[in-house]
Amino acid sequence: MAENFTSTGEYVASEELIASVNIAIELQKPLLIKGEPGTGKTMLAKAVAQSLGKKLIIWNVKSTTKAQDGLYMYDTIQRLYDGQFGEEGVDDIKRYIKLGKLGEAFSDEEQVILLIDEIDKADLEFPNDLLWELDQMEFYIHETRETIRARKRPIVIITSNAEKELPDAFLRRCIFHYIDFPDKELMEEIVRTHYPDVEDELLKNAMDVFYRIRDMRNVRKKPSTSELIDWIRALQIGGIPTEKIASTLPFVGVIVKKDEDLAEVKKNMSM
Repeated sequence: MAENFTSTGEYVASEELIASVNIAIELQKPLLIKGEPGTGKTMLAKAVAQSLGKKLIIWNVKSTTKAQDGLYMYDTIQRLYDGQFGEEGVDDIKRYIKLGKLGEAFSDEEQVILLIDEIDKADLEFPNDLLWELDQMEFYIHETRETIRARKRPIVIITSNAEKELPDAFLRRCIFHYIDFPDKELMEEIVRTHYPDVEDELLKNAMDVFYRIRDMRNVRKKPSTSELIDWIRALQIGGIPTEKIASTLPFVGVIVKKDEDLAEVKKNMSM
């Protein structure tokens, strides 16, 4: 089992990102990851789990998510239902306590990776409501008067798409890293981890078109890394002559997803 995070066969991380992950682990602080969509924020947690040989627990945050959801839920409805039908053990409240993702991470016998994904989707109070639990690595279950303490402090990775500003008190407790969009050199390395045998000419021409599109000022949704990877696979399957990629834009719908962006791309590429 590795002691420090390194790039994996499926995830290529920059030296700066690798350093940030390992510093967060060493300091035992949550790692807050930001970056534009498609830069591999969510995949990072999976790569860390794979690199370190640890279990990954994912807490997908939604607009309706409350901090309490990650701790535990008391299933009063099931208890009432069991009581009506004479089930045994109704008086044992512990039977009706279901741990959330944070509770699962605290209760695991081994250290796990906990991904709190897209924290900025929840309301503004959500991060503040987690401050105590993330600091103290414990929470209290009122119904059973029981304190759940982390057996092994999980490695916490938090992603944000910067849809909302996060509270200063929360930010102070995190190690922060912004994933820059890969330059061509790093992007080639990323693509080749997925397609080691990709033809040099196909990769070069596809990347040239890809970065030209990203540089177009009026393109609203910039194509992402994952979309480039999908597009290269489509070009391989379609057997498109590499010299025609820029002129014909085959399967362009794989990387351009808006009508107005498509019109802009076709106009600029024909110049």
